[in-house]
Amino acid sequence: MDYYHNEKIQKIFNYLKQPKSLKEIDLSSTFIINLILKLVSSYGSIKVLQIHEITGLNMDLVEECMRILEKEDFCVPTSGSFLFSSVEYTVTKQGREKANKMLSENQYVGLAPVPYAHYQKIMEIQLKDRFPTKIPDEVIKKAFKGVVGSKKAKQTLVEAAIGGNGFFIYGPPGTGKTFLTSKMSDLLSPIVIPKFIEFNEQVIQLFDPDFHRKCPEQPEDPRWVKIYAPYVFTGSELTLEKFETSYNHNKGLYETSPIIKANGGVLLLDDLGRQKEDHNALLNRLIVSMESKKDIIYIKGAPVVIETHFIPAFSTNLNITIFDEAHLRRAPLNIHLETPSTNEIIEVFKNNLDALGEKYDEKMIKRFEKVYTPLVSGGEQLQPTFAHARDIAQIAQAIRMRKNEERITEEILEDALNQHILIVLQRKFTPDIFARILEKKG
Repeated sequence: MDYYHNEKIQKIFNYLKQPKSLKEIDLSSTFIINLILKLVSSYGSIKVLQIHEITGLNMDLVEECMRILEKEDFCVPTSGSFLFSSVEYTVTKQGREKANKMLSENQYVGLAPVPYAHYQKIMEIQLKDRFPTKIPDEVIKKAFKGVVGSKKAKQTLVEAAIGGNGFFIYGPPGTGKTFLTSKMSDLLSPIVIPKFIEFNEQVIQLFDPDFHRKCPEQPEDPRWVKIYAPYVFTGSELTLEKFETSYNHNKGLYETSPIIKANGGVLLLDDLGRQKEDHNALLNRLIVSMESKKDIIYIKGAPVVIETHFIPAFSTNLNITIFDEAHLRRAPLNIHLETPSTNEIIEVFKNNLDALGEKYDEKMIKRFEKVYTPLVSGGEQLQPTFAHARDIAQIAQAIRMRKNEERITEEILEDALNQHILIVLQRKFTPDIFARILEKKG
């Protein structure tokens, strides 16, 4: 589909050809040669093919570097055939001493990074005129496939994706706020980012598989990766410190903050107001990045400006009026999710059972429906949430498998309901509610 591999992305792919020599690559020769020497020293002995696979460097470029290291008596070939890729190199005493010195200054060993200036150039091309954007109807339909109800909320999310505007999404727990927001990633077009960035010979990790999903097609240069628009989320564990880029001594590199990982996508602050730190302080930290589309990180004390073109999304179970007007202006769109209806819960429950490949009959579904049916109509009148539908389906599957049954029965459903903590707690209070209703009727 052109939307996911548009003309701009295709031009970037044509530009990002894999360098085949030290003259072609955008990194300094010293950085590349030192990176390979540290790698050989770390392994002691290593085949050329492994060097190629770990660093992502072209085989011709690796051969060029190995010849230099061999000439300077830092590495020597010890085995292999006529194929250069099968040649094994061992670090010499002199090479190990040099590698140890370099590792004391820069511990990074791994995939070759992309220079900061090159990253900035590619991101500038991609982010220019990113909004407003026309989203094809088939993309919208695919993004919201399986999302039950929430018609108005889905329309607002589409408008947010078109204009690049932030939003507050709020409502009772279990109404699908996080799930719905996650669909934003599929509404936005993909971007190409480097996996690692180099700045003053220090390495910054940008690609995070927890938040970045790879697209099927990839650039020729493996240092770059095409991803679907980022969907980065933080929860109640969020602190001001986690908004900063920090050095990881075990990896020998800098790890970027959620603000930078969300570049080109969506940054969700989930469960806002439940963090240990004041929510106003967290939002104030974001204001500069939201306004200027830039954030400053410090690499060995040197300031580095990084692009931060993200759509801010704020989710909360609390009353929206607790937030400052200045923060609401930065995310002007409003999405209020109400408690789902019984019919919507049943539909989601069925969808979850179908996704799990479970067999069931309508009698079992009718029993599930009674859980949320009003007391006056013979039901239990429990508070419905989409989380119930997902959890009960999974618990019922586990019970069915434990009992070696072929399908989920009413009895299995009852066992699942009796094991769900929130349902058990709600049931304890339902008799009191029912007694008060009868008292009022009397």
